[in-house]
Amino acid sequence: MTETDHREREELAISRARDLAVQPRRLVASWRRSADYGVPLDSVHPEYAGAVDHQSLFFDSGHQVLTELHETLADEPVSLMLTDTDGLVLNRVCRDRVLLRALDAVSLAPGFDYSERTTGTTGLGLALADRVPTLVRADQHYCTRLWGYTCAAAPVADPVTGDLVGSVNLTTWSQQSYNLLLALARTAARTTEALMLARGQGREARPANRGRVVRVRRGLDEDDAPRLEDLGADWRSAAERVGSALLAGHGVAVVGETGVGKGALLGSAHTRHQRGRRVLHVRPPEPEQVASWWSLWSPELGKPGTSVIVGRADRLPAWVASDLADLVRDRDQLSITAEDPSAVPEALRPFVGTVVELPALRHRRDDVVPLACWFAREARRDVRFTPAAEQVLTAYHWPGNVAQLRAVVRRAAARTDVVTERDLPPEVFTGGHHQLTRLETLERDEIVRSLSEPGATPARAAAHLGMSRSTIYRRIARYGIRLPAESPPTS
Repeated sequence: MTETDHREREELAISRARDLAVQPRRLVASWRRSADYGVPLDSVHPEYAGAVDHQSLFFDSGHQVLTELHETLADEPVSLMLTDTDGLVLNRVCRDRVLLRALDAVSLAPGFDYSERTTGTTGLGLALADRVPTLVRADQHYCTRLWGYTCAAAPVADPVTGDLVGSVNLTTWSQQSYNLLLALARTAARTTEALMLARGQGREARPANRGRVVRVRRGLDEDDAPRLEDLGADWRSAAERVGSALLAGHGVAVVGETGVGKGALLGSAHTRHQRGRRVLHVRPPEPEQVASWWSLWSPELGKPGTSVIVGRADRLPAWVASDLADLVRDRDQLSITAEDPSAVPEALRPFVGTVVELPALRHRRDDVVPLACWFAREARRDVRFTPAAEQVLTAYHWPGNVAQLRAVVRRAAARTDVVTERDLPPEVFTGGHHQLTRLETLERDEIVRSLSEPGATPARAAAHLGMSRSTIYRRIARYGIRLPAESPPTS
């Protein structure tokens, strides 16, 4: 496609989208992206991926929800579908033969990629891109071949991690009533998340993400932060790479698992290497609150000497990423965090000159005790840890990374000035990585408490709990319980 063709297509898309009365801003952004992707205006050519994953918790839960919902809509010409995070259609529940034939004609069927990149603006594509429930009617679709349909879709997130796992999509004829379609899609998505949580073997739902907008302090008080020389080689290496990128004027992305300290690393680097500049550290809330969050701080980007750290940039709606790219263009440096380099929003990738990976805390055992001491001082208490407590903390695998360590230390420091192994929660004595049921968690906790008593032995703990010796040894092995006297495993 020539540059002239591209410009004409984009202008046509934008002019049509601006005439729409419903959510014009998001639609304009989606149509612009569709034009950039080179999606045809008058034909649909989704790619066929073949076999789809029918074994996930999301598919199992979502399929049951859609099947039951379809029973209440048996006489309505509505097709109910699940898609994965990339817009791949996983299933289709529909009994209306006329609608099914029409959907087959545009390849809206299992195994086909219906992402925004391949089919342009659709309900499901826009819901995945912006992570909010979305209704797209008739000529709101980018491609004219889809003008005969109305599509409502709602994203589905993992109820524990908050990660996007797919979407629920309801499609009907454009002339059908659509007033309840979006509400049904939203309800189906929330019911799917609830069913995933119920089937998750004791998993707890994450708290709602409220987002944040804070100003990073100009100075760095060494008494209030861990010194780089106190932390391990992985942290020091990552900090040096980030600092070099900032000094060179490059945008930087720090990637790694949730809770490893990516934002703290960037904040520390900015205070060391960006003296005299104002640094904002922001993190998006739940998608439904993003618009007000964005309007709160985005005007600050135009002010001189301002840099911004965007945490969890991989969870930004596509329209916010595009607006952010427009505002930082040719102005100030942009620093972001994400779980994976491939998850960085496409609109922001041109502003990221350096990508730095920060390893998980389980691979940075030398950081555990210095960080624990720092978190204890955050409570403005003179707290110390016994050698046995330090051994337990260092040996634990920390699936929740630095964020989990901080929570554990704060709870312990709130109770005592000298933290022993008996002040630590039961989960830090375990080495297993598999998810426990609620009953298993209760049993594990009772065994750890009994073994943590002064002078306790497995035999005494078994007698106290009413178990045989062989049973308690099997439970110790099953739950990966490490006694405080045991040496921590090597990395």
